[in-house]
Amino acid sequence: MVTFIPFGERPNREGVLYALQLLKRNKLIDDYVIVEASRVELLADRVPQDRAYIIGEHLATYGIIEKLQPKSLISVDAHTDLMHDYLDHGSWLAYALERRLIERAAVMAPVLMIPTTERTQLWTRRVKVFPATLRSRKVRGKWRAYKNFQTNSVDEIMDEAKKYLGEEVYLTVDMDVLRPEYKIARFQHGELTLEELLEILEAIKENFKIIAFDIAEISDRLRRSRLGKKAFFEVFQLLMG
Repeated sequence: MVTFIPFGERPNREGVLYALQLLKRNKLIDDYVIVEASRVELLADRVPQDRAYIIGEHLATYGIIEKLQPKSLISVDAHTDLMHDYLDHGSWLAYALERRLIERAAVMAPVLMIPTTERTQLWTRRVKVFPATLRSRKVRGKWRAYKNFQTNSVDEIMDEAKKYLGEEVYLTVDMDVLRPEYKIARFQHGELTLEELLEILEAIKENFKIIAFDIAEISDRLRRSRLGKKAFFEVFQLLMG
């Protein structure tokens, strides 16, 4: 079964319902359920134990993992979602780690590394970040490069992630990780091509047991994007296969 969660603002809600019609029209799903909630706190009681979730705002992932309680999580996303000010789509992963909904996490292919400020702190405990491009951080007074997809192979990153996370993971894929021409992201976008994203997802499938997954930040922009539809179909079919 596939669970559709039209959560968030109107573009996200409409986008998820449009994705449902696309998959039905192309005979890619038979059994599905729609779960709605006005607040993320309500989702854990409403979502079923499922293998696949199609969601709007990425905050919905917080509700899903509160239900499933996986030990480890991989997020493929243009953003780290590790801001630590208040619970929303930019901080859900930080709060999931802080509240021990998951023990460990890895963020793969972000390009927007939210800096730590007095007002908005960046959560850094029990999470590894593997940026899409070369990024550095200060460690004990020295600048060190993150292991990233620009200067390291996919296999190298998967090896390190597997040592850290273990074999079983929940996988969340934010479609804004793709470049702007795919016209999926409502706001900022990532730097991956579809081929690069599929290579990463193939490697995750080969190296981990995925207990469940979601495809996040589906919006009504999908309706008007030929490349976006192609990307959505291919990601869904790969993860369902």
